Amino acid sequence: MAAMTILYPVAANAEQALSRPLGRAAREREARTLAGEPVTFATEPVGPGFANREAALAAYRERVEAAEPDDRYCQLIERIAAEPGKPARLAPVKPTFEDGRRWPAPPASPPKTVWRLMVSYWRPQSAAAAEAPQARVARKAAGDVDRETLNAMARAPLRPVEPQQPLDIGLFETRLPEAPHIVVPDD
Repeated sequence: MAAMTILYPVAANAEQALSRPLGRAAREREARTLAGEPVTFATEPVGPGFANREAALAAYRERVEAAEPDDRYCQLIERIAAEPGKPARLAPVKPTFEDGRRWPAPPASPPKTVWRLMVSYWRPQSAAAAEAPQARVARKAAGDVDRETLNAMARAPLRPVEPQQPLDIGLFETRLPEAPHIVVPDD
């Protein structure tokens, strides 16, 4: 049996990955060649949310159950539905330690969920830089950014200001206080 290799699209966003990618690549090296710049692997939701899996599968059957194994870069995922004014995730629950139980009783009704199509693709790093800035940068630059915009930016994944530098010593090593240029194993 041949090994299955998935060819992921190279595109600036998930919608473009579905409609008009720059090309398709299985590995980062190939995707970097197609994009002409460094790339990052991303998985993002696309399209509307569906009430159940059957409805989502009816809309995206050719994407999810593709005949070719190298076309399986899409999948259906059940996610908590975002309600206006509420976050799209459950709040953490604190232990109660009451009546011999550690955790409180579960809610009477489970949270509302929707089925979304998730697309995995290679995104050029310049496309990621074109997104909205981080909230702290926007606040310093503009000063009068509205609350909803700041909240949307704060919920976005953090991006580093500069690339992380490699560690100069190991996890179980330390520098001698009297000779900081010498690295010794830590007990």
